[in-house]
Amino acid sequence: MAGILKWAAMACLALSVTACGKVDAQRIETAAPGDWLTYGRTYDEQRFSPLDQVNKDTVSRLGVTWWSEFDTDRGQEATPLVADGVLYTTTNWSKVFAFDAKTGKALWKYDPRVPGEKGFDACCDTVNRGVALWQGKVYVGTLDGRLIALDAKTGAVAWSVQTTDAKQPYTITGAPRALKGKILIGNGGAEYPVRGYVSAYDAATGKLDWRFQMTPNPTGEPDGQASDKAMKDFAYATWSDGAWKLGGGGATPWDAITYDAKSDLIFVGTGNAGPWNGKIRTGGKGDNLFAASIVALRPDTGEYVWHYQTTPRDDWDFDAVQHLMIADLPIGGTTRHVVMQANKNGFFYVLDAVTGKLVSADKFVKVDWASHVDLATGRPVEVPGARYEAGAQHQQTPGALGGHNWQPMAFSPKEGLVYIPAQTLHMGYTDPKEFSFLPGAWNLGMGRSDAPKLEPTPFGELIAWDPVAKTARWKAAFAEPWRSGVLATAGGLVFHAVGHEFVAFDAATGKAIWRYNTGAAAIAAASTYAVDGEQYVALMVGYGGAGGMGGQEPRRPGRLLVFKLDGKVTPTPFPTPFVAPPLDLSTATPSKGDPAKGELLSSKFCVHCHGSGGYLPVLPTSPVILDPLGFKAIVLDGAKKPHGMAPFRRFFDEASAEDLRAYLLKQAASPPVKVAEKLGHPGN
Repeated sequence: MAGILKWAAMACLALSVTACGKVDAQRIETAAPGDWLTYGRTYDEQRFSPLDQVNKDTVSRLGVTWWSEFDTDRGQEATPLVADGVLYTTTNWSKVFAFDAKTGKALWKYDPRVPGEKGFDACCDTVNRGVALWQGKVYVGTLDGRLIALDAKTGAVAWSVQTTDAKQPYTITGAPRALKGKILIGNGGAEYPVRGYVSAYDAATGKLDWRFQMTPNPTGEPDGQASDKAMKDFAYATWSDGAWKLGGGGATPWDAITYDAKSDLIFVGTGNAGPWNGKIRTGGKGDNLFAASIVALRPDTGEYVWHYQTTPRDDWDFDAVQHLMIADLPIGGTTRHVVMQANKNGFFYVLDAVTGKLVSADKFVKVDWASHVDLATGRPVEVPGARYEAGAQHQQTPGALGGHNWQPMAFSPKEGLVYIPAQTLHMGYTDPKEFSFLPGAWNLGMGRSDAPKLEPTPFGELIAWDPVAKTARWKAAFAEPWRSGVLATAGGLVFHAVGHEFVAFDAATGKAIWRYNTGAAAIAAASTYAVDGEQYVALMVGYGGAGGMGGQEPRRPGRLLVFKLDGKVTPTPFPTPFVAPPLDLSTATPSKGDPAKGELLSSKFCVHCHGSGGYLPVLPTSPVILDPLGFKAIVLDGAKKPHGMAPFRRFFDEASAEDLRAYLLKQAASPPVKVAEKLGHPGN
């Protein structure tokens, strides 16, 4: 308490962005306790706040002090940023909002008007993880690939650039990073696939400073970009002939970008290679650099420094885009400056930040695809039969959603622990009977698996991982695998949302000591800040993303909840979700289509969004299948484009649409609805 009051007396707390000086590198690196200036609070991305007014003794008094409801009802993944008394956040569809951080008064909002049909290109919901702040501007990446600079006071557009080929199925869902007068942004889309890269733009003008490609140019020619030398020296030799040349190979850096001021390096995590199936992608040959890798670059030029590939020749959608965190750890009798990641593949990695040398790699969840990581070579030692490329069906843990997905972890220097929102999930993999590359659509190169489900039933954990002892100090288990990111504070608390509860855990023991019913599930990570000597905790509420597409949670408007000690506000209850009545199939126009052909179309185009639950409509329960004219107006011609349903006429014709309707009617007539098993979602 004394610490925060002393800081508050010294701090500049006016609501003018210019009153305290604009956000710059020094301010982010040495952030005042009450600020939250970048995605992970400071450049090290530890998501640890030195604020301690809310602590183990006082947290029981924590309550909502203000809240806001948004006009979007899909996944909310943003971490709110706070500078000079203003809170900035985003919602899905890449909308930006600014609030008075103390009172909740709305200051401005900005809608980039992303075309609704772009939702089809977002493998895992129309989400956005937040903004960057720099020198009086707010920066946001949009789902349709733009990077936009806004005036921090008014929300007016300062500049906007298209960072991707708008004709290709690229997306941006990650938060930009601001450093050294540059704004860094990546992209997603490896399932379609596209060719991933990270770009640096001049913060003042929007001019492209440099770009680093994460896979070779399929033409074999140099790009004239910062990555050319690394492609020649390392990457080209690791890619053989295959379907990757038709789409670019994936490796999209859709989330983790961390700047280390001490080494003056940027660490970028890259996504899976595309297609997933290595036999189809490159004939089962080569490591496929820089997919599923951590790549270190120089921020001024984009020059390659080092890389570490977590999953060579990834077959399983094991992106390496999870949160990358910098810390100084006492290892082997000396202090090591390291970068850490709890990877999708189930291993927790500690790397020397300067050299990229592997320090340790240990399982933090159940892993049955590899026995261990060889510390001498840095490579995982795969178990026999882990690869399904020979045509055999293979069930393994983790599956495509990973042992840890995008949800950020946190580190407490006080406890020496990394708090990981982990999960135990499995998945079946198998070769397809046939494969043909389809531009603009999912191209996983996988068949449907009917292998028996593995035990145990999927579950989630909050794991307090000791990166020095290389083991868990404590674990808290939950029925829900898909949960929020994590916040750690000097008050000895770890905040984590589980289902409809926002929970504060004792950072030392894992005991849950405070709970608040949010009314809906949250997957974002909370942030904390201070204004006028009072500590606040902010959380975006809204379910969705990769793990939400199956519909475990009904769609509700997104909300921002802001808490402080003795907060007395009670948000309005969410309305009761609408439950559609059962279909009256007697009113359906009979279909002359071929259900067998329709099943193939459903598996190819429909189930990864509409597969198994109520978050997005389950098509065999939807009244749109009753009428062929209305069905084709939506499916072929885009009648619901504004709501995110793209037109599919580019993929199939009138007869194919009727085949699909015939299959859905057949499914509807055979309750309970048996929807084809989803292949899983990578998370971006």
